[in-house]
Amino acid sequence: MQRLIALAALAAGLGACAPAPVTEPAVKPPAALPVEAPRILTLEDGVIFPADRSLNRPESGVFLADGTLVVADQVHGLVALSADGTSRPFGNLPAAGYIHAPPENAGAPNGVSFEPGKTHLLVADIFTGTLYRVDVAAETAAAIYDHPFGMNYAHRDSTGAIWFSQSTENAAPNAEERMFAAVNVGMGDGALYRIPPAAEGQPPGAPDVKLTGLNFANGFVVDETRGEIFLSETLGGHVLGYKVDVATGTLGDRRIVAEVTSPDNVEQDETGLLWVASPISSELITINPDTGETRVVFHPVNEAGDAAAAEFRRRRDAGEPTIDLLTPDVPGQLPGLMTGVILTPGGGSVYVSSLGDALVKLEKTP
Repeated sequence: MQRLIALAALAAGLGACAPAPVTEPAVKPPAALPVEAPRILTLEDGVIFPADRSLNRPESGVFLADGTLVVADQVHGLVALSADGTSRPFGNLPAAGYIHAPPENAGAPNGVSFEPGKTHLLVADIFTGTLYRVDVAAETAAAIYDHPFGMNYAHRDSTGAIWFSQSTENAAPNAEERMFAAVNVGMGDGALYRIPPAAEGQPPGAPDVKLTGLNFANGFVVDETRGEIFLSETLGGHVLGYKVDVATGTLGDRRIVAEVTSPDNVEQDETGLLWVASPISSELITINPDTGETRVVFHPVNEAGDAAAAEFRRRRDAGEPTIDLLTPDVPGQLPGLMTGVILTPGGGSVYVSSLGDALVKLEKTP
């Protein structure tokens, strides 16, 4: 157990009622990627943010309208970061029951996403399985659902339904150890769930399982313009696409959108491009969901990490254990294993999230 906790540290590894449906602007179709890809960005193109490296497992986050970054934080639940890097707890998750007092009570806020309308956030805990709903303006939180296993990411669609991914069947009191066991060898017990929209004034109902048999289901987006869900299967090495009817929650045809070494969080920008982080290969990748074209946009130079990533791919495909590959050489000079990206409006700065103690701020991407 202690070894797995150490590896995690190294890798650092609804109100009760559903709101009224909100329709967001249609996502523009992404343009074809250029024939000649621009230069891949490295750490020299960014800065560690915040400079004091005061975060704790900032797995993911969002960019608020006032320019504040809100990121997951294992100590506080959520942390708000100002432009100058000063930070403070956000959302008061402890008042909603969030506790991080390891080893007996370990929490791990993982996915952070806006609800339609961007007045509330959903925060999923990958150790406890608790789903929190946070009022952005009031900075208050409520625990709205407790899943039997860890919850990786959650998104609410325009109907009010909530979708969430389960990476593996990890439950307390050994949720962290069990999660890393599923990272070691794919167990095929990942899943995707949907909580149907609740009537005004009513609590959310029980979730319906929509997908099973996934090898570490991770981040995902619900693209209502294309009628498709794009989901990372980390130990499968795929970003998958499933046709979806959001009105009924019905899933249709499955396709492999792109091959990625270890796809983690998925975000979608204003042009429709998918942004996917690959922690083992330390790459940030964009994917055109219509054509499958991929481009590496950020990849710090790290020969030892590249060698470990190649061995990871071989072992992953052979079904061999991989956990011993998670050494300090994998993230290199990154704050921790790269897990995702926080996008800003208008194609501005990009913040690369991690399981470490800081983000990497890229002022401009190619």
